[in-house]
Amino acid sequence: MIDWMRREPEDPVVEIAGKLLPVELTRNRRAKRLTLRLAPDGSAIRITLPHWCRSAEAVAFARSRTAWLEQQLAKVPAKRDPVNEGRLLHRGREIVIDWRSDAPRRPLLTDEALVVGGPQETLSKRLHRWLESEALRLFAEDARHYCARADLDTAQVRLTRAKRRWGSCSSEGILRLNWRLVQAPDAVRRSVVAHEVAHLVHFDHSPAFHALLDRLFEGDIDLANGWLSRNGRTLYASFD
Repeated sequence: MIDWMRREPEDPVVEIAGKLLPVELTRNRRAKRLTLRLAPDGSAIRITLPHWCRSAEAVAFARSRTAWLEQQLAKVPAKRDPVNEGRLLHRGREIVIDWRSDAPRRPLLTDEALVVGGPQETLSKRLHRWLESEALRLFAEDARHYCARADLDTAQVRLTRAKRRWGSCSSEGILRLNWRLVQAPDAVRRSVVAHEVAHLVHFDHSPAFHALLDRLFEGDIDLANGWLSRNGRTLYASFD
């Protein structure tokens, strides 16, 4: 269980490839060693550390791994602007944004494009809201499907904009899922929902959990996890 997360009072930073990145520390009573990672969008260095570890030691650890962090930063995709590009990532494919001055403000997905009207200066916000509404709709369908397969009541679904994880399951049985998964292929998105539904029964990653996940998810979980490992950062390239 994560006890708390804080940024050091002096806001420690580490210079990586000419950029000053903040160091975010998360203490975990279960952690036995320091774990280092880069935020998916390359905006921060994140370290999970044992409860007993000194913060200064964790920051020094990050500074000792600058070469590795540079390699990770180089893998972060360049920012994309869907409005300027005229394309939007949706369910694993790029769809054309067809802005028309006489079209409704609410986006409408057709076989050929996403038709949308309204002021061009606020188009990005409307596209973002549309993706989030799509994510909530699809997550709800997925949760209903996998809860039924697990003989559970349908769980509530809420969106998250987290930059550290794709999904979580609360002790109250609420699934929190990262809206950016709506940009991933359907099988990848559904694998995350199935994973969290399995956690409604098993709050760990025990053999029983994996056996249930294998029963719930109709696809290849290793392929889905591999896609996220290789391409997950691309889902953060659009919309801050």
